[in-house]
Amino acid sequence: MEKKNLRVRVVEINGFCPCYRLGDEFTIRAGYMLEGRSVYCLHALSALLPFYVALASGVDPVSLGLARPGEKAAYIQCPDPQKSIGGGTVIFEVTVVE
Repeated sequence: MEKKNLRVRVVEINGFCPCYRLGDEFTIRAGYMLEGRSVYCLHALSALLPFYVALASGVDPVSLGLARPGEKAAYIQCPDPQKSIGGGTVIFEVTVVE
């Protein structure tokens, strides 16, 4: 089965993130190729790893616990413990794109 492309967009930042800014986005093409940025944060990618194959395969984000009923976008946050260390917790919106 051909994998769908995913758009990953920064929709919220709590604290300060040295890598991403609000509205930044990149694409995961064909289920594994990153496109759109020259710098990626490993914290963010580690948060996406458990879900990107399922989402690119068309699994409903609601069934994964990543969206409310009726929503098509998944929401994932990086594991940076902003309140404890003063960093920035980033929330990503992940949607299927053509």
